[in-house]
Amino acid sequence: MSDSLYRMFATAAGRHPQAAAVELPAGNVSYRRLRRAAETVAALLRDACGDRVARVGLLAGRSAVAYAGYLGALRLGAAVVPFHPEHPAARNRRIRELADVDVVVADKELWQRGGPQWADGLPVLLLTDDDVLSPPTAARREDLPPHEAQPDRLAYVLFTSGTTGRPKGIPIRHRNVLPFLQHNIARFGVGPGCRMSHTFDLTFDLSVFDLFVTWGGGATLVVPDRSELFSPVDYATRRRLTHWFSVPSAVSVSAGLGLLPAGRKATTLRHSVFCGEPLTYKQAAAWRATAPYSTLDNLYGPTELTVACTEYRLPRDPRQWPHTSNGTVPIGRPYEHLEHLVDAETGELCMRGAQRFDGYLDPRDDADRFLAHHGEGPVEPRHYYRTGDRVRLEGGHLVHLGRLDDQMKIRGFRIEPGEVEAALRRLPEVHEAVVAPITQAGVTELIAGYTGQPVPRRELLRVLRGALPIHLVPRRFLHLDSLPRNANGKTDRAALRELAEEVTDAVSA
Repeated sequence: MSDSLYRMFATAAGRHPQAAAVELPAGNVSYRRLRRAAETVAALLRDACGDRVARVGLLAGRSAVAYAGYLGALRLGAAVVPFHPEHPAARNRRIRELADVDVVVADKELWQRGGPQWADGLPVLLLTDDDVLSPPTAARREDLPPHEAQPDRLAYVLFTSGTTGRPKGIPIRHRNVLPFLQHNIARFGVGPGCRMSHTFDLTFDLSVFDLFVTWGGGATLVVPDRSELFSPVDYATRRRLTHWFSVPSAVSVSAGLGLLPAGRKATTLRHSVFCGEPLTYKQAAAWRATAPYSTLDNLYGPTELTVACTEYRLPRDPRQWPHTSNGTVPIGRPYEHLEHLVDAETGELCMRGAQRFDGYLDPRDDADRFLAHHGEGPVEPRHYYRTGDRVRLEGGHLVHLGRLDDQMKIRGFRIEPGEVEAALRRLPEVHEAVVAPITQAGVTELIAGYTGQPVPRRELLRVLRGALPIHLVPRRFLHLDSLPRNANGKTDRAALRELAEEVTDAVSA
């Protein structure tokens, strides 16, 4: 059993040195070559900073620099802190400060677009793919000390938006992520010959599945070009993928762009996995039509519980798909090595176990996030993490009902947007829906954005008033080509509000 992410990769590299670890649009990179590239970066980091490298910033996309940089930092026992090249410089500067980054490994081309604005004063290694794959010098790899695998060390630090308005740092240790990886390598039969999708940016924790489920199993990470990211069927068929992993909205966005053709099948796919947001039955059915020979799994999990912590596999026969109260696929049951509590028949999901992180980078963020922990003293293994997600047991499986912090009050009534969104999605013309509050002239009302075919407002009101209490019926509706998304591909309610304010011809009651 591996005791660090790097050891997991190195073990596969030792067993399958000639196999392709990564398939870039420009060509394959074998496990042996990627390991040498990681050692090259590790040697360069050591030359730049000596033996005291604890946190390595990584500014790179889906490239050899990204993978060699990630593995090179882990080779030295450092934690990886990914930066998004399209995030504002002020946010990246704040993350750099909060994470106490020692050095930055950067893709030279991306760096020139704005890196110097937030990393001034730090050592920076500006690299190209050729620099790491075909270095002009050996970079003294032979001087590297043996890799010390320490499960308690940090593997990576990711940042999410915090309720305080500043980024919230989530440190994940090797002992947190290894059980997740080992579970999913076994569940999805990942091994040599498997060809894995890569749809997530490194700042999104689901990318850890992309990289290390792949490399832990000795499979090939198939890196898409920019056009393939918008066309899953082309990506899966042209590149002969065996495993697919993405957010559910990738299905809807592709369908909305006409890039999910009914007559074309991704026949090589054996496993399709979705995570990051609720998976609707409409999305599941659309994907099943595209990948008829694939299993279809729905995963759930916040970053604090290390990528994912529950799972549900849909039966192959759609007639056996379980009915749920909100039209979404169940999130299933927690992994066997984790424990969970739900504080009521319908209540907040709380979890603990090997994958639960040890607390936020800033201990002040721990307040109210753990059961029986009152913000004083360290977070202990006995403390359950409060996910903030509402769930209910339906037919023996957990169903995700929305966020507790998405609750809103309008005219004194508490409103869960998930309930309204589910009612909208039941209309055959509606593909996706999102609901948000908007306040104008001191009056707060619900707005709804939806994709699919346009539906007359009168018909929307008639159907919703027949299914929901009057205070749950939106006053305004926006028909959209696609729902607004944030950088991680999730539905963005704040962007919907901004869009509603800009659309001057939106009809109001």
